[in-house]
Amino acid sequence: MNRRQLTDPRALRAYAHPFRLTLIGLLRREGAMTATRAAELTGESVASCSYHLRMLAKYGLAEQTGEGHGREKPWRATSAFTSWPGYTADPEVQEAATALSLAVVERYFTEATRWLENRHTEPADWQEAAPLGDATIFVTAAELKELDEKIWELLQPYIRRADDPEQRPATARRVSYVHFGHPAREFDGKTQDATEEPRS
Repeated sequence: MNRRQLTDPRALRAYAHPFRLTLIGLLRREGAMTATRAAELTGESVASCSYHLRMLAKYGLAEQTGEGHGREKPWRATSAFTSWPGYTADPEVQEAATALSLAVVERYFTEATRWLENRHTEPADWQEAAPLGDATIFVTAAELKELDEKIWELLQPYIRRADDPEQRPATARRVSYVHFGHPAREFDGKTQDATEEPRS
């Protein structure tokens, strides 16, 4: 599977639904499954899963495999990754893309919170291998883009293991790895009115 680029604001808004993000993640992780199986894994109703799978299919994010009947027809993701514009001159697309990005960041936060709350139950080596960290760096826009591309390149050998279980070490686990660089908030009084609420 390849990467699907979303530019239609309707598709961006449809994908921003939290449960649809969950469903796509599930299809990519577990492979093709029926609405019934998705309901078992997520705790949602079969009808709800079926509806959201159809909405994902409407915008080309999921598709039926052609097997089974009715709600027992398996669904699969159409791509391994989804991307959307970080910048566009079209205000409608920009608004929809921002809403989707916020939904994804909220999902990252939820997953990170779940890990931190339960980290103490994990083996010591995994607790030590998954620390929190950040750094302040001074770069140009071009350098930040280059840095992101280098990190992505470093991840490729591990990403390829998703499609080839034989490449995975016996003790390997599925890991969520998030990287996100952005211009830092300045406190020089030039970018935020004193009457505004602080933004993070």
